[in-house]
Amino acid sequence: MQGMAEIPYTYPSVTVPLSSATMKQAAIVKQPEVKPKVNYPSYLDARGVSPRARVLCEILANSTLQELDAALNTTGVQPSSELVEEVLKLSYGSPSAAVKFFRWAGLASKHSSFSWNLMVDLLGKNGMFEPMWDAVRSMKQESLLSVATFVSIFGSYCAAGRFSEAVMTFDVMERYGVQPDIVAVNSLLSAICREDNQTVKALEFFEKIKGKIAPDADTFAILLEGWEKEGDVIRAKKTFGEMVIKVGWSQQYMSAYDAFLNTLICGSVADEVITFLQVMKSKTCLPGLKFFTNALDILVKNNDSSHAISLWGIMVGSGLVPNVIMYNAMIGLLCNNDAIADAFRLLDEMVFHGAFPESLTYNMIFQCLIKKKKVPEGGRFFFEMIKNECPPTPSNCADAITMFLHNDDPETGVEIWEYMVKDHILPLDDSSNALLIGLCDLGRLTEMRRFADKILDKRIKIFESTMGKLKVAFNREGRSTRELYEDLERKWKSSLAA
Repeated sequence: MQGMAEIPYTYPSVTVPLSSATMKQAAIVKQPEVKPKVNYPSYLDARGVSPRARVLCEILANSTLQELDAALNTTGVQPSSELVEEVLKLSYGSPSAAVKFFRWAGLASKHSSFSWNLMVDLLGKNGMFEPMWDAVRSMKQESLLSVATFVSIFGSYCAAGRFSEAVMTFDVMERYGVQPDIVAVNSLLSAICREDNQTVKALEFFEKIKGKIAPDADTFAILLEGWEKEGDVIRAKKTFGEMVIKVGWSQQYMSAYDAFLNTLICGSVADEVITFLQVMKSKTCLPGLKFFTNALDILVKNNDSSHAISLWGIMVGSGLVPNVIMYNAMIGLLCNNDAIADAFRLLDEMVFHGAFPESLTYNMIFQCLIKKKKVPEGGRFFFEMIKNECPPTPSNCADAITMFLHNDDPETGVEIWEYMVKDHILPLDDSSNALLIGLCDLGRLTEMRRFADKILDKRIKIFESTMGKLKVAFNREGRSTRELYEDLERKWKSSLAA
């Protein structure tokens, strides 16, 4: 590259004296171009590309390396720093062409430090590490190196799976006049942890460096997020314990706390989550509503109502206000575990927190009352639902009609069916058949026949299985009722043919 001096250069892994000419040739000819792992944006997809940058990008994309210099010269464009930066940002997919463009532009004016950093990043992202270090050496001669340059190198090496080279790059920073600091430490840790299942390597680097450069809260947050991604509960607890000792407690460290608690809750150690939350509450460092929402979702999936109740108590007791979605999740969990009293308590609390119950809320509780055959409570709750304009679902109506007719409250069952007809709660098939079977089982055949006529008149389907049960009941009562059934059967068959 432009302006290279012929001095020995030490790579992170090997020392090789290279001349400027040799390095230039390696950058363009000898260095194999590693295809990027991702489809980098080009001038074809980016918005707002300036006309001059578009012309240059088209030349880089459509010219061979041999004809590139001549093609660039014919444009008459004077490449400013801003233009060079714009073109480089759109040239990650063509690294060899970008190198030649960079050298061509450097003949006209001195490159900015940002342009050099883009070049380092572009080469590194494409796995072209020798020419990348060539650029770093040139930057050192121009006193343009910064922590940002090395952060880019960390990321490129880690993305390529070359973690030892990333660490060795950190180790040689001082030799290039850049003092490694906590930003560099955290950047390397983050680059390692971004890759799958590599947090142990990040921990090894952390253990080596923490005696020289004191970690801060971000350091621990990066490691804890790594353990969260990998689900490593044991190491997360150890890292969290060290964090508390080294940097103490603060609400500013919430991202670290969230990662730690998420690791525990996903690791099915809910007891410890509750314990840590109680400690954090005493330190006024409780996580926000987002964590509680995620934790509640996990406990619901695990059907863990006891820990969910404890979590809920800590959340509400700390002044956090649950929303309707959270209330519904909690009420649904309680109902699934037959904790109907607790479900009613939360239902009563909702309005005080500005979370108004909806049809789903009422239907979950109504379904639980039906399941537990709570006849008086179910009847009262049904009327409360329709009063609050939260109608029961058709399936809940069908189940409720069956419950009431088989548990000494047929009048409420009939009222539910009539309510469905009046308010057009559709479909009516299951509820109508449940009504007929319930009345049949009670021996109320005359009343059942009257409802059967209404049902058929409304073109509601009576199931064949239902007709079979009605036939048995009518035949059992003798010849007169048998004739009633035969009349009903003719009408039923006629409805099927219609």
